[in-house]
Amino acid sequence: MILKSQVEWALHCCAILAGLPDGRYLSTKALAELHGLPKEYLSKALQSLSQAGLVHSTLGPSGGYRLARPSSELNFLEIVEAVEGKSRTFVCDNIRANNPCRPEGYCDSSPCAVARIMWEADEAWRQKLRSVTLADLGEILSRETPPAIWKDTFEWVLKRAG
Repeated sequence: MILKSQVEWALHCCAILAGLPDGRYLSTKALAELHGLPKEYLSKALQSLSQAGLVHSTLGPSGGYRLARPSSELNFLEIVEAVEGKSRTFVCDNIRANNPCRPEGYCDSSPCAVARIMWEADEAWRQKLRSVTLADLGEILSRETPPAIWKDTFEWVLKRAG
């Protein structure tokens, strides 16, 4: 399975937005600059997050985006589904019905083993993403990012936050 690059962008942007103080917003321009992304394409990912109700946006000189809920209440799956949609990653076209060895009129209405295994794997993947919040990500990043980079990044962000 290959997810759109916008999923990565949305997750990284939400990680940054999770660190904003209450009432502050960060512009698409600043998020694009921070991540080295084209503003126009990043805007589409941020709009998906906004339409899903995961971020709030505001217009004007100090406008931009901020999380709609605390980072402890936003999980990876919500962000992925905001960008990719909620459909299953595997679609069964029931190609087993094309088997020329099946007797005429034979009908097996239950999902095949391939579909069941793929749907179970899809649900396991979704459950993992559902179990990780942006607050969890923040804790991981704060442990793994060198302190100077962590500090400099948030100073950079706060200078640009409206």
